[in-house]
Amino acid sequence: MKRILLIVTLIISIAFVGACGKKVTTENASASSDSKKIKIVTTIYPEYDWVSNIIKGKEEKFDLSILMTSGVDLHNFQPSAKDILDIGTADLFIYVGGESDKWADGAIRQAANKNLKSINLMELLKDKVKVEELKEGMEEEEHHHDEEEGEEHEGEEEHHEEEIEYDEHVWLSLENAMIVCADLKNEIVSLDSENVTVYENNLQAYVSELKNLNEEYKNVVNSAKRKTLLFGDRFPFRYMVDDYGLNYFAAFKGCAAETEASFKTIKFLADKLGEENLPYVMKIERSDDKIAKAVIENSSKKDATIETMYSIQAVSSDDMKNGETYLSYMKKNLDVLKKVLN
Repeated sequence: MKRILLIVTLIISIAFVGACGKKVTTENASASSDSKKIKIVTTIYPEYDWVSNIIKGKEEKFDLSILMTSGVDLHNFQPSAKDILDIGTADLFIYVGGESDKWADGAIRQAANKNLKSINLMELLKDKVKVEELKEGMEEEEHHHDEEEGEEHEGEEEHHEEEIEYDEHVWLSLENAMIVCADLKNEIVSLDSENVTVYENNLQAYVSELKNLNEEYKNVVNSAKRKTLLFGDRFPFRYMVDDYGLNYFAAFKGCAAETEASFKTIKFLADKLGEENLPYVMKIERSDDKIAKAVIENSSKKDATIETMYSIQAVSSDDMKNGETYLSYMKKNLDVLKKVLN
């Protein structure tokens, strides 16, 4: 999702005008100088939950927070002035690092705490990051150009080169989660070396859970009758299906902004539903089932039902209070795979 740089710049400027009013200066050694706690700010719930597991037993030493708690997903989130201030006065800031949170780069550059450490998940994962895939049958994104401005500016090319778009949903791979958690532990130890043994033991225990769940996924897929998923929705699960060798069809690619599918896309998916003899059409959480229903209605599989998988990018504060975790969501996704692949 593209961000309007002017808006982000204004937000950052407002935030730091406010900071001057509160006498927060760039010479501040750390946000934790007042609270004596190590301040960690995360953008999405998987990051928050991973840190929670690593600092278990030493929570009193940390001021851990998450920016996205209203149920708004990564692609639609716009930081408030308070969010920018929280990042700028943190000891450690963790963000995804894709197109959707480009605003984070400006927040880091203008941070009041010049000793701010940051972790960009996509930068950390390097060659494991995937380019978004436009598969057969998918609705192509509409690129809106400013028609009101009239003709091309003199000297400009008449065509627009396609930008490479990377799939931001790196947390939906358990393999990636293990890599990220190891790095999170190292950064936390750099901020609190006195409790290195606690954090290392916590990491070991948590990674063991991730590994066990990863093996469960492999076993389910290896013994499954089917190897294909069909989504009448966006598709943020590219990392997951690639990890386990699954095939998929979808209405839109991972981060597509569109919510309406053409009849051509619906017909393609409806035909695939019949060809593959699939009893389910999939959707993601917090998405309506309008496209999924249209796919079923236009297929030979009128008895197909709709199943929901969790992208874990729009977890609300209520979900957190109800005890949902990264592992609980990934286990729910596994339960859905057990059902739809057999």
